[in-house]
Amino acid sequence: MCREGWNCGAHEVKLLNTSSGDTVKIGEISYVLKTPRNPELVPVNHMTEALPQMVTQHLRWIMQKDLLGQDVFLIGPPGPLRRSVAMQYLELTKREVEYVALSRDTTETDLKQRREIRSGTAFYIDQCAVRAATEGRILVLEGLEKAERNVLPVLNNLLENREMQLEDGRFLMSAQRYDKLLEEHTKEELDAWKIVRVSEDFRVIALGLPVPRYKGNPLDPPLRSRFQARDVYYLPFKDQLEHLYRIGPNVPPERVSQLLSFATTLCSQESASLSLPDFPVDNLPAALAVLNLFPMLSAQQLVQRLYPYEVMLGKEGRTAVEGVLRRFELIDGSTKPSPTAVVSVESVNGDPAGQAAVTLNITNQNITFQVPAGTRPSRPPKSSPAFISTPTHDRLLAEMMQSHLVKDICLIGAKGCGKSVIAREFAEMLGYSIEPIMLYQDMTARDLLQQRYTLPNGDTAWRASPLVTAAQEGKLVLLDGIHRVNLGTLAVLSRLLHDRELALYDGTRLLRWDRYQTLKDELKLTHQELQDRSIFPVHPSFRIIALAEPPQVGSTSQQWLGPEILTMFLFHTIKPLAKAEETAVIQGMIPNVPKEAVEQLQHLTHSLRKSNDPTALSLASSLSTRQLLRICRRLSQYPEESVAHAVNKACLSRFLPSLARSALQKSLVNCSIEDQPDPASEQSHLYTCTVKDGLLTIGNVSVPVYSPDEKMKVPDVLFYENVQHMMVMQDMLKDFLLGEHLLLVGNQGVGKNKIVDRFLHLMNRPREYLQLHRDTTVQTLTLQPSVRDGIIVYEDSPLVKAVKMGHILVIDEADKAPTNVTCILKTLVESGEMILADGRRIVSAGRPNAIPMHPDFRMIVLANRPGFPFLGNDFFGALGDIFSCHAVDNPKPQAEFAMLKQYGPNVPDAILQKLVAAFGELRAMADQGTITYPYSTREVVNIVKHLQKFPDEGLANVVRNVFDFDSYNKDIREVLIAALHKHGIPIGAKPTSVHLAKELPLPDCKMAGYWTISQGGSTRRKLLCPTESHQIDIKGPVFLRVQSYPSERHESRSVSFTEEQAHWQIPMNEVNIVCDVTTANDSIYVATCNPVSLYAMKEKGDSVQCVELYDIFPRTISGVWQPFVSVAALGNPLQDQVVLHEEQVCPAYKMCKEFAHKNWFLFYKENGSQLDVVDVLEGQVHTISLPINLKAVFLVAEDRWLLVESKTDRKFLLTKPMHMGAEDTGVCQLHAISEDAVNTGFGTRLEATAPQEVSNEQLPNENLSTALGQKIVSPNRVLCDTNTYANVIVGFPDLMSPNEVYSFKRSSPITEGRGPDMFFGTSKRTGPAKRVNCVCLLGANQVVRALPPTQVPLTEIYPKDVTPPMTAAYLEVTDLNSKKLKYIPVPRSSSVSPYTVWISKVSDTDVVMAPLGSGGVVTVDMGGYVRLWETGLDNLQRSLLEWRNMIGSEDGRPIQITIQRDSGLDVSSPKHGQIDPKNAPHVGGNQWAGGTGGRDTAGLGGKGGPYRLDAGHKVYQISQAEKDAVPDEVKRAAREMGEKAFKQRLKEIEMSEYDATTYERFSGAVRRQVQSLRIILDSLQAKGKERQWLRNQAVGELDDAKIIDGLTGEKAIYKRRGELEPELGSPQQKPKRLRLLADVSGSMYRFNGVDGRLERSMEAVCMVMEALENYEHKFKYDIVGHSGDGFDIELVRCDKVPKNNKERLKVLKTMHAHSQFCMSGDYTLEGTEHAMKELAHEEADEHFVIVLSDANLERYGISPDRFARALTSNPQVNTFAIFIGSLGDQADRLQRTLPAGRSFVAMDTKQIPQILQQIFTSTMLSSA
Repeated sequence: MCREGWNCGAHEVKLLNTSSGDTVKIGEISYVLKTPRNPELVPVNHMTEALPQMVTQHLRWIMQKDLLGQDVFLIGPPGPLRRSVAMQYLELTKREVEYVALSRDTTETDLKQRREIRSGTAFYIDQCAVRAATEGRILVLEGLEKAERNVLPVLNNLLENREMQLEDGRFLMSAQRYDKLLEEHTKEELDAWKIVRVSEDFRVIALGLPVPRYKGNPLDPPLRSRFQARDVYYLPFKDQLEHLYRIGPNVPPERVSQLLSFATTLCSQESASLSLPDFPVDNLPAALAVLNLFPMLSAQQLVQRLYPYEVMLGKEGRTAVEGVLRRFELIDGSTKPSPTAVVSVESVNGDPAGQAAVTLNITNQNITFQVPAGTRPSRPPKSSPAFISTPTHDRLLAEMMQSHLVKDICLIGAKGCGKSVIAREFAEMLGYSIEPIMLYQDMTARDLLQQRYTLPNGDTAWRASPLVTAAQEGKLVLLDGIHRVNLGTLAVLSRLLHDRELALYDGTRLLRWDRYQTLKDELKLTHQELQDRSIFPVHPSFRIIALAEPPQVGSTSQQWLGPEILTMFLFHTIKPLAKAEETAVIQGMIPNVPKEAVEQLQHLTHSLRKSNDPTALSLASSLSTRQLLRICRRLSQYPEESVAHAVNKACLSRFLPSLARSALQKSLVNCSIEDQPDPASEQSHLYTCTVKDGLLTIGNVSVPVYSPDEKMKVPDVLFYENVQHMMVMQDMLKDFLLGEHLLLVGNQGVGKNKIVDRFLHLMNRPREYLQLHRDTTVQTLTLQPSVRDGIIVYEDSPLVKAVKMGHILVIDEADKAPTNVTCILKTLVESGEMILADGRRIVSAGRPNAIPMHPDFRMIVLANRPGFPFLGNDFFGALGDIFSCHAVDNPKPQAEFAMLKQYGPNVPDAILQKLVAAFGELRAMADQGTITYPYSTREVVNIVKHLQKFPDEGLANVVRNVFDFDSYNKDIREVLIAALHKHGIPIGAKPTSVHLAKELPLPDCKMAGYWTISQGGSTRRKLLCPTESHQIDIKGPVFLRVQSYPSERHESRSVSFTEEQAHWQIPMNEVNIVCDVTTANDSIYVATCNPVSLYAMKEKGDSVQCVELYDIFPRTISGVWQPFVSVAALGNPLQDQVVLHEEQVCPAYKMCKEFAHKNWFLFYKENGSQLDVVDVLEGQVHTISLPINLKAVFLVAEDRWLLVESKTDRKFLLTKPMHMGAEDTGVCQLHAISEDAVNTGFGTRLEATAPQEVSNEQLPNENLSTALGQKIVSPNRVLCDTNTYANVIVGFPDLMSPNEVYSFKRSSPITEGRGPDMFFGTSKRTGPAKRVNCVCLLGANQVVRALPPTQVPLTEIYPKDVTPPMTAAYLEVTDLNSKKLKYIPVPRSSSVSPYTVWISKVSDTDVVMAPLGSGGVVTVDMGGYVRLWETGLDNLQRSLLEWRNMIGSEDGRPIQITIQRDSGLDVSSPKHGQIDPKNAPHVGGNQWAGGTGGRDTAGLGGKGGPYRLDAGHKVYQISQAEKDAVPDEVKRAAREMGEKAFKQRLKEIEMSEYDATTYERFSGAVRRQVQSLRIILDSLQAKGKERQWLRNQAVGELDDAKIIDGLTGEKAIYKRRGELEPELGSPQQKPKRLRLLADVSGSMYRFNGVDGRLERSMEAVCMVMEALENYEHKFKYDIVGHSGDGFDIELVRCDKVPKNNKERLKVLKTMHAHSQFCMSGDYTLEGTEHAMKELAHEEADEHFVIVLSDANLERYGISPDRFARALTSNPQVNTFAIFIGSLGDQADRLQRTLPAGRSFVAMDTKQIPQILQQIFTSTMLSSA
């Protein structure tokens, strides 16, 4: 430290009196004093009694330079030392000073000349540099590194040659040249030339920081060369030590030296390389003064006050500082006591007024000391009703008292933790008046100190800011938000904070109280005289308390706490309150709040605050003490509300990123805060609003209607009520009544403005409206200056008007304005105070020159949700906790439907349903991040309005009004079209694309014969069958798990119109086999048999319920026993219940379920001879014994059954009494049926065939008549067999007379069993299948069969050159009305179970079928696809009409434009014109009738003709179809061009085409995610580059703040947007560091066949590589594999990322090969820990590790909590784990034990890329 070369013995400072004047001698150098002309400008009281040796050397050096006439630059670390050295020199040499604190707002006018207007004329007033030069003063420039680059060169010439050209035409000239000129010219001549002499005593002393080390602008080389520099470092150790010993005689000397050693260590070069800020050595004396009074205080706590390392440093910084503390034995925080409370405060009447004696209690002894106090009477502690004291805060206040003794205080604490409250309580105790000053980011030095204004006569003047008046009056200033202000602006205050001195713009000087007194005494001037010379004292009691939020460690913009600010204050950090204390505060403030609610809230908040997970901490910040008080206030008023609702509202959980949202839900569940179900569903009728007798009631909250003065400001708006918006309004009203200001957050177009306007309309409140935007400034929010007659007049903004009048201020688009602007609303909301630009202030209580705030004033702020794609500023993050927040969401489907119905009463419901569903899906996709734009209600409403007005236009056309925005983005367009198609909005379909199946003629209906039922008589014909009954024996019940899965229901008629209505897939695994399907009302039940499960779904629903039944149907080795299950749905009173019947193998029981809806079934065995009737309701089985062996049974009516005898196929009719229990007959009769052919009359037998299906109802009469082609009314049945399309048996089964059989014969019978299979070669003939897929639709008069393709006449359906499509089956529809036959292809499913033999036993085709309603069927294919088909002709026609309406009729007729003009003078009288016999087209000419575009004659589009006449000429226009048909050769050329380019690119990167397709397989699968990630990255990059306002420009837009300067004629009064250069010395933005840990272990390869996990991981890796391509400057990433071979298998190095597809494919191939050949084992844990360790050492903005793993941990004995600990072990590294769905519920169990928001389970491997995208968007990009 001691520089030997310069230490020339001991220098003494001597004052010698000689005759020629006084001389100052430092060492051997002497300086002759001159008498100052303005002695009041000479600094006083800067010299200390004993000058340290080092300072004397500095003074000697300055004197040398002064004698040489050189300007000096004192450079050194921040602190007041350099300034005091300069001032001491000036005091010694009795020189007058001109002091300027440079800031980033200093312009050249502040240095040279400024214009002021006096009585209408602009004058130039010399500023400091010019005054100093002409008067021979010394110019002290402080903070050269703060001034903007182009300002200081103004002084270059003045420094070098002592010359300067001034604006008013004068020229400053150096003394030598001026004196030379004087020898030749007179003084008058020089004055006439406006030449002014620069005094030879003029010098400049510049004070600055060395810039590469500290923040600021580096010195301009030309400027630097003009100064002589001197390093003024901290005083040497021993000087400092002596000084400290003198200050703290009561402190043990070794503690003093330990503290000083600690301080010096932290100022060394080594600590700078750790990027620790310098320790404020200059504050040590202040700290020792405290320690002197309280020798028992802990040194560690003192250090915390001087150097709050816990708040401002990262982990390694903290460890370093604590190491140094330990080294110097200063860690005594736990052992040494701290003051516990302020015992009393009494004011002292003494010589310096404004002192108070404060008594503190420390270790049970009271210590009293005197501190500055305010002018109001002090108030004893703990006597305020509004302040609930807690031990923590008591201690804090006591510590603040200690600091207050010596220095200004800065309180650091998170938002809403009570900084302002504590500062207020502190001021009250000491009797201070408070002056709150809200700081904002672009605040200028002028805003802080003095502002210009105009006097009524138009003169310009300066008005002192509240800070300066407070300094003169001795108030306590609260600087709120010191972390927001730019450092360059704050530097202006450093002299006020260190020395209590200030130089203002108009030349006024404020001096420290004692210096002012000394000056007054020395110069023998009165107070008034000094004031006339504009010198004022700073009141001795004046103090500043700064409030700030904690600096964000490692962030570039938020690390405000630098070495300069450290020297200005003593710091106290406010930790969040402990649980018990916070509870005490809440219950003290709100006595009647429900206890258990407070408990739950506290539990949640503290569990969030304690975690070290950044997500949880950010959630905790929205649950600050302030927000908790708000929640409790509301709960005390409305105790029935749920805590979960309040928490979700406070955190705005609806708009949190998905990770944070799941973390919050998990925390809520852990704290057992249950979310009650949404009451709206049960009580929608409660949400209405009424205005009755001047009382408005919304829901269950009432408020009297307001009677405003200004009626016209009450909004009135078209509003259709719906439940959801009523709930929001009720919520708003509750908060409004509690006196809260409201914040509504939501996506665009969800009706925020509508809701607010409606709300105010109902309450009858007038509103003021402010729309914010990017250029909103603090001025525009408060006052708008304008010039009238040369005087500045301020117009009140809506904000001020609303405050005055008590209106409601609606602030719209609050997130568009910079948060530094909107944060001035904080003081307004919190304390009801705000200072306006014209010097007035808004206050809550009356004061002079103040606007009292009207009690009815409220603010309602509207903002979009934070984050992508709005990219606004995070208004909620900055100011969310001073408002009561409400999330406004799109209405729920029912509410939205009801609302749209009101907008479009004539729009068909089906269309509205489709719109609501489609938009619901799009919004869900936007929430997941698949698409970026959140489609809102506003868009749907516009569509509906259009459809209401123009009903003929098709929906498909109108939705394009919304979606054409996306028509150029291919990926998004595909997503949108898929979503719209899924809900049946046929966007892109043409009216011509109707693809119904081809109709073939049906053969004629022929009478085939008679069925005669034997009657009475001979016993051979009539057999009686005995019956017996017994109870059913029942086991159970068994409890089964019902799982609900979402079903992706797709409307099938989106692109073209076919018979298929909709389809979806049931969630079954690939080996399962669909076995049966049945329907009841609108439910569909599907049974599967491997394993046995039941799926239930609604026809229009969106979910599938699945019940797995392994426990009941035990599953044996497949192939031995193949269960076969039938399902039947019961009817009233057992609705929604089903019966499953499993046919045992041999002999098989069969079930007849025709009358299941009547709750009875019939069972029989094949070849058996008895029938079992089961009655479900009675629980009885009735067994009927028969004399014949059965083949089949058809229940043709409840009491008549058709039996078929086995082997002979003879038919019998069994009649039974209606009630089995009826005693009387109780006998079933069996009648044989003889079938006779028609030609021979009776006798000849028909060949007997077994029917496949017999209807159990009859055809309606009109259907029967059309089918048979004759009018007929008779009972009948439809019977289907293999030889015919259909048979109608007239008269059967009710008439005993011969029944006529009419048939539609087939040319060749259907063969049962399967044909050869497409996939599996030859068919294994397995006998007839068990499901006969044949259905009679009696209402539609149709028979529908499912046939395999081999049984279908494909040649007749398809033209020769068309190959038939691959199908699972064809539906053969026999329509007896139109006598037509249709074959509808059923698409084949993508996956089919491998058990083909088993499937072929189930059904001939790959589908099973059941009727659906009266005109349709449902089929389920073996891949689990459920399809709904419409076959009935009437239904089809109705649907086709609706579909055509939806598409809109674009008839080919061209559109014509007709302009109806008033006929002017140039029109001769209108006439019809001659009719051209040839009817040739005529255009114009005033002669022919039927022309186009003429005048006076009848025609089209002309002018002045009598009427329009269309002679049918074609106005040439391309029809839509022609437009679509781009010529083929063009298409071909385009395709070839693409292919050529592709091949060229492959050639460049030497990639074979085979490789290219392999790579495309992975890349194509994630293309969409890559796209959306890149969109987000791009927009964030764009947001980062948003341009800022550059002020003080000579061109641009007028800057409101400079309007007076404009009046006076200054040039640089404009502002324009420009790129903001980053501040020099501010840390560089480092890229974010990401490591992806991919699992390449053997299990990945092994289970890849099951769920494709390895491929999905490869896709995820591919996605990371593609999405981050070209963003290497923002993200440094590497990819590492872990497997049994080790945990750091390098795949991608961060310095060598793959650049093209070939290199990327190589990485993927490596992954695949590795997992194929590696050892087994699991290194997930080690890999994670290793990655976190490695990354933490690297320099980066943020660190991320993402682990992909299959959760096989347990198998290798790794416990989940060890893994959980590993995930959160280092808070600097954000680690996420993605588990690939593993065996059973391993991954689920694991996720429950892991921290929320850090682990994901991808059960479906398709989700991995989505999850990765989620992690990216919600964390990495939140702060990019």
